[in-house]
Amino acid sequence: MMELSAEQREAGKRDFVDAINGAVHGPAGTVHRRDFLKESAAAGAVAVGGMGAFYFGYGASVTKPVRVGVIGTGDQGNVLMGAINPDYIEVKSIADIRPYNIHRAFHGDVYSDAALEARPGLLRRFGWKTEEEARRHVQVYGPWQELIANARRDGLEAVIVALPLHLHAAASICAMRAGLHVLTEKLMGYSVHECKEMARVAKETGRYLATGHQRHYNILYDNAVDQIKRGLLGDLHYIRAQWPRGNLPGRDSWQQPMPPEVKPDDPLADQLANQLRSWGRRLETARGREIDEWRRRVAQLEAQLADAILHEESEDGRRLVEKHGYRNERFEFPGGVVYERPAIEELLRWRLWERTGGGLMAELGSHQLDAASIFMAAAHGGEKQLPLNVVAAGNRPVFGPDREADCHVYCILEFPAPGYDPDDPVGRRKKVAMQYASINGNGFGGYGEIAFGTDGTLILEREQEAILLQTAARASRMRVEEAPALDTQASPGMELAEEAGSAVQVSRGYKEQGEHWAWCIRNPSPLNQPRCHPEVALGDAVITLVTNRAMQRRERIVFEPEWFDPEHDATPEGVKPDTTRDIYTL
Repeated sequence: MMELSAEQREAGKRDFVDAINGAVHGPAGTVHRRDFLKESAAAGAVAVGGMGAFYFGYGASVTKPVRVGVIGTGDQGNVLMGAINPDYIEVKSIADIRPYNIHRAFHGDVYSDAALEARPGLLRRFGWKTEEEARRHVQVYGPWQELIANARRDGLEAVIVALPLHLHAAASICAMRAGLHVLTEKLMGYSVHECKEMARVAKETGRYLATGHQRHYNILYDNAVDQIKRGLLGDLHYIRAQWPRGNLPGRDSWQQPMPPEVKPDDPLADQLANQLRSWGRRLETARGREIDEWRRRVAQLEAQLADAILHEESEDGRRLVEKHGYRNERFEFPGGVVYERPAIEELLRWRLWERTGGGLMAELGSHQLDAASIFMAAAHGGEKQLPLNVVAAGNRPVFGPDREADCHVYCILEFPAPGYDPDDPVGRRKKVAMQYASINGNGFGGYGEIAFGTDGTLILEREQEAILLQTAARASRMRVEEAPALDTQASPGMELAEEAGSAVQVSRGYKEQGEHWAWCIRNPSPLNQPRCHPEVALGDAVITLVTNRAMQRRERIVFEPEWFDPEHDATPEGVKPDTTRDIYTL
């Protein structure tokens, strides 16, 4: 991110919070954030994490928690479950074909303190003492189709979908047709025509369909939008974003180790078995509280090794993972290099393959392209702006032929600035550029966004800090509470603080998006819609997927307005939306 001296950084934090606190006054009668935060704290809004309800305007409770099934309990599914507020959502069933993911769903991810903070598990979230007790409340399924087929029996009203990207549309549409509301992870879908199909089925069935772009529920970003709307940056004319990661061969969070019998020649083949031996010795010598700690870690590792069952052959000669739709593949590269990938590797490392994932742009870039869209709408007084065009490139200088996803991606998008007129020689040049890059191999600088205006610069770092650089110094401070961070989706909480030291805890938005979705379900109305409803989520998906397309084709692509309309059949991939496809029937 931007290089600043310690003095500049502290002054920028003071500027940001001073703006929140109402030092720059709006029209008469405006409720300033300083007053709002004070009144909310005085009313006890923050006592049980209720800040989101006060801030975003939904109810502080629902009459009865929404009964939900969770489809996909892997890394991100467990993050979403870890953010559930039991006052709004009750988990009644889960589905995942991996023993490892089912284990973590109940017990949390105990491999590290940071992992456990993000993925605490259902036992901790709902106060159950043992997995046996939890299973009396939660039905467990393998394939996601079984959970939906039994939804009525289990009393489900809604599902959370956190499957690999290529399954979002199928699971979401089948769920909505079964009468269930849906909160699906981002991206909304694997392709634009799938996203449009999802939007159309949501309209046909009258179900709420929300997509997990959590920045729409992040108070830090909402305050940034407020500052842009109020003109504190002057005219917004450039946005820069980045997400560098330190992943390297042998140390890649997207290339998880597999059970050794699955692929004996894999470079990581012995990692889990060696770890089990090491932790087993630690358990044998543990004393006191350490015994429980190492017992939990060994149990989780044994569950990860149990994923090998998916690689076993059945009577018909097919492996179980193949019956779930995953494929064996042989990749041939110039120079006679061949990479053999078993179907289970496609499942366990799904983010690395084109058929199942969308690479860095979908997994990371979509968050920051979404942020750019949010900022651009703010610059136009809250009116959504469609991007004009994009150029992009990707390459693979760090990793070898063990994936299809690029190591590095870069893009430049142009949005219309206020006063843009394509038919006017001067007006057609009024544009705002957004530059984005995500790389592997070096995590220097951290991730975040910078919005450049004629009167100021707004820096958002790791969803932890906000710095507003203006010519005038401000008088209040922002304190950031350090906490462990995850690789692909993490950033810890933060505090917004006044000079006197009073603080309000603010989350990244996962909890708030779940609460609001549940509140909308309990309070159905055309006016009560998730902040990332199908039209918003479709826009985010179009931007991301078209950027991927520009990268793959090495060409500049002009965005067509019809791509953003769920009712229009035009799509960038040229496939007409069709909600009658076989995959949408259980």
